Amino acid sequence: MSGSRLTFLGHSTVAIEDSGVRLLTDPLLRGRIGHLRRHGAPVAAAAWAGLDAVLISHLHHDHFDRRSLALLDRSTPIVVPRGGGALAAGLGFSNLEEVVAGDRVSFGAITVRVVHAEHEGGRGPRSAHHAQPVGYVIEGKRRIYFAGDTDIFAAMVNISQPPLDLALMPVWGWGPTLGAGHLDPRAAADALALLAPAVAIPIHWGTLYPFALERLRPRALSDPPHLFKRYAAQLAPQCEVRILAPGEATNL
Repeated sequence: MSGSRLTFLGHSTVAIEDSGVRLLTDPLLRGRIGHLRRHGAPVAAAAWAGLDAVLISHLHHDHFDRRSLALLDRSTPIVVPRGGGALAAGLGFSNLEEVVAGDRVSFGAITVRVVHAEHEGGRGPRSAHHAQPVGYVIEGKRRIYFAGDTDIFAAMVNISQPPLDLALMPVWGWGPTLGAGHLDPRAAADALALLAPAVAIPIHWGTLYPFALERLRPRALSDPPHLFKRYAAQLAPQCEVRILAPGEATNL
C-alpha cells in the first residue's frame, strides 16, 4: 500500500494505518453507553489488535470510554490531552503522553501534531477531571486531520499548513439535536473550506442514539453525512467527500 488505509469504526473511532504504523482514535468499541445504543455492526476484536498508539481527543464519555479502553492491551501507548493522564493511568496504561496544542509525538515513521479544538473539556458535572480538547494531524505518507469534537474556529486555516490529504470531519453527534461545541453538516462544510483537504470523510454520526428514539426520529442517524456532502459541493468543491458507513474502509 503506497498511502494510508482508514477504517471508520463508528462515532469518532477510526483505525488509521500509514507507514507501517497503526493508530486508533477515541475508541468506542461496545454496544451501549448509558441510555445510548450502538447502531450498525459491532466492532470486531481484530479492529483493535496490533495497535501502535491510541489517540484521545477529550474526556467526554463517548470519546474516553473506560470500558472500551479496558479491552486494549495496556502496554499500548496512549496520547491524552493534559489533565487526562490520571484517568488513563487508572486503567493500567503506563506508556502515556499528556499533550496540549502545539506538541508533537512520534510513533515509528509517523509524527502526530497536536492542534486546538473548540469544545468543552470537562468529563461531566460529577467529575473533577478536566482537559482542554485537542485534535491531531497524523503526518506520514499522508497528512490526516482528526478533529475529535470541535466547533469551527478561525485558526482552523492554520491546520492545513502544510496541506492536508484528508480530514476526518465530525458532522453530528449522538442524538436528534446538537449542543454547543459541535459541527453540524453545514458548519462542517464551512470548516472544510478553511481546511482545504483533498479528501474528507464524515465521522461522528450514525452510531450512537438514545434507546428506541430511532423509531420516532430516525433521520439523524442517516442524513448528516449526505447533507455534509451536499454543502461541501457548494462551499469546498475542490474536496472529494467519501461517505463510509461504520465498519467500512478506504485507501488514500
